[in-house]
Amino acid sequence: MDSMRTAEEIEAAVAQLSAEELARFRAWFERFEAENWDRQLQQDVETGRLDSLADQALRCRTLPP
Repeated sequence: MDSMRTAEEIEAAVAQLSAEELARFRAWFERFEAENWDRQLQQDVETGRLDSLADQALRCRTLPP
């Protein structure tokens, strides 16, 4: 990457986008966030960080009559 941008520089650039460019950026950013969320969740599952929550959910589960 040629240069890193600060959050303030990125905010200023986004503020100058046309409505069409902003919609395109928003769609990209939503995909970016979803992919990051999925990656973090997968990592948490693989490292066992969610095991206690899963165990608790299974213990609290009620079966239908």
